[in-house]
Amino acid sequence: MVPVLNASAPGAGFLLQGFSESPRLRPALFLLLLAAHVATVAGNLLILAAVAAAPRRPPMLLFLGQLSAIELGYTLVVAPRALADLAAPGPQRGRPISRVACAAQMQLFVALGGAECFLLAAMAYDRYVAICHPLRYPAVVTPALCARLAAACCLGGLAVSLGLAAAIFRLPFCGPRLLVHFFCDITALLHVACTRGYTDELPLLAACLLLLLLPATLILASYSALAAALRRLRAPGGRRKAATTCASHLAVTFLHYGCATFMYVRPKAAYNPRRDRTLALVYTSVTPLLYPLIYSLRNREVTAGLRRALAWRQWPVRVSRQALAEP
Repeated sequence: MVPVLNASAPGAGFLLQGFSESPRLRPALFLLLLAAHVATVAGNLLILAAVAAAPRRPPMLLFLGQLSAIELGYTLVVAPRALADLAAPGPQRGRPISRVACAAQMQLFVALGGAECFLLAAMAYDRYVAICHPLRYPAVVTPALCARLAAACCLGGLAVSLGLAAAIFRLPFCGPRLLVHFFCDITALLHVACTRGYTDELPLLAACLLLLLLPATLILASYSALAAALRRLRAPGGRRKAATTCASHLAVTFLHYGCATFMYVRPKAAYNPRRDRTLALVYTSVTPLLYPLIYSLRNREVTAGLRRALAWRQWPVRVSRQALAEP
C-alpha cells in the first residue's frame, strides 16, 4: 500500500523515492553501494589506525586523521539509510521519513561537508608554512594550533549547517512532499518547497559563500604563495618533492569543491531531480572511496603507519606461535 502524507499537517514528513521506480536495478545497485560503503569505511578506519600507530604525528598526519573521521561520518549519514531502502521491499512511490529525521540527516550532511571544506583550507595553510617557511614550521604549526584549527573547522561547519537547516525547514512544502532522492539533500528539499522567488534561496547562497568561497579563497591564497616560492627554487629535486607533497591535497580539494560547487551553486530553476540524484550517488559513494586511496598511495607516513598497525595486529599471533613451539 502506498503511504500517503498529509502535506498540510505542520509536522508532516517526506517520501524518499530513492530508486524505487526501478525495481530491476535495485539489487545490482544495492550490491554496488554496499561494496563501496564497506570499502570506504575500511579505508578510513585503516588510515585512523595508521595515525594511531604512528610513533610521531606531524600536523599533516593529524589533519589527515581528522579528514578520515569526517569522511567516515559523512558516509555513515547517507549510506545506511540508502542501503536499507534498497534492500527492503517497498512501494514504488517511496518510503516515508519523518520531518525531524530528514532535518537531522540534512544538517549532519552539511555540517560534515562544511567541516571538510574548512579542514582542506587548514591543510593548505599547513603545506604553505611547511614549504615556504620550513625553519619556522615547528614553531608555527604546533599541536595546540592543530587542535584549535580542528575544533574551529567542526564548529564552523556545525554553525552554518544549523542555520541552513533552520532556514530550509521554515519554508512551506507543497504537494505530496516526494523527494526524488535517496537522502534529504538540500536541492531535493528546495525543489518541493513552495517558493517562487529567489529570496528563499538566499540561505543556501550564504552557506555556499561561507563553506565554499571563503575556504576556497584561503586555499587559493596559500597555493599562490606556494607556487611563487617553488618558482624561486633552483633545484628541480626540491620542486618535485614539494609538488608531490601537495598532489594528494590538491586532488582531494578539486574532487570535493568540484562536486559541491556543481551541485549547490546554482539557482532552483536549474535543478533536475533525477540527474541530481545520479550525481549525488557519485559524490556520496565514489569520491569518499577515492580519498583513502589517494592519501595512502601518496603519503609515506600513512603507508608506514599502516605497516605498523598491521604488524601490531599480527604480533600477538607470532608470540603465541613461538610460545607453543618452545619445549
